[in-house]
Amino acid sequence: ALSVPAAGAGSAAMPLWDFQGSTMVTSQYVRLTPDERSREGSIWNRVPCFLKDWELHVHFKIHGAGKKNLHGDGLALWYTQERLVPGPVFGSKDNFHGLAIFLDTYPNDEATERVFPYISAMVNNGSLTYDHSKDGRWTELAGCTADLRNQNHDTFLAIRYSRGRLTVMTDVEDKNEWKNCIDIAGVQLPTGYFFGASAGTGDLSDNHDIISMKLFQLMVEHPLEDETVDWTKIEPSVSLLKSPKDNVDDPTGNFRSGPLTGWKVFLLLLCALLGIIVCAVVGAVVFQKRQERNKRFY
Repeated sequence: ALSVPAAGAGSAAMPLWDFQGSTMVTSQYVRLTPDERSREGSIWNRVPCFLKDWELHVHFKIHGAGKKNLHGDGLALWYTQERLVPGPVFGSKDNFHGLAIFLDTYPNDEATERVFPYISAMVNNGSLTYDHSKDGRWTELAGCTADLRNQNHDTFLAIRYSRGRLTVMTDVEDKNEWKNCIDIAGVQLPTGYFFGASAGTGDLSDNHDIISMKLFQLMVEHPLEDETVDWTKIEPSVSLLKSPKDNVDDPTGNFRSGPLTGWKVFLLLLCALLGIIVCAVVGAVVFQKRQERNKRFY
């Protein structure tokens, strides 16, 4: 299991982790940024993950003195090929290879209908750029709203990757239960990448703290053909019927995406059949009324 932080402070107490930028390590938490402007920091595990199926639990805290819409910018959780490379995406590298989960606390796009803080997922093969001005909408796979800032109770996030399915869950309401946020099938992530966390502030700021990160192996059976695959050579990708660039804002905070499953097709056909039946019944009633009216005149 991978866990952060260890007891004590300083790099000597964290032999499996590297950190950079404004990151400060204490016995209670790892503070990626203080509540100050123009800071960025990150923490990265030194050991690549060779698990095909895993679940990462993150205990975090985002808090600061800023009031409504006067705080930022947010926290990112990474499973990527690159590590310890600072950049403009919440303190880390753009055009990355792998998976990013963004906990975005400030809406840069004033026209957005989304409610912030907003959690979103992005998979990148190095060719995509995160657009801060649109809060990553063009490259977002799915997302949800989560009231995770300035809470007096513990806040958690879980990322599960198993057999090509990516699930993100939150526990930020002090209910001690997971709430589904993101669920996407058809996700391909290679083994051998690194876990990390980063955060950044600009003109607005917050404390971004990681209290713990714990990785668990999931025991899952795979098809026999998976044994012949070199999982370190897979390119990060997602199989969707539509491109992420087709994303549209949804006031509920969820992006309507993903392939049509068997249930969705069945429900669509059922609705269409019911519609035809209703139209037929209404048509028959109207026809009968007209026939009766015509008889009165003769």
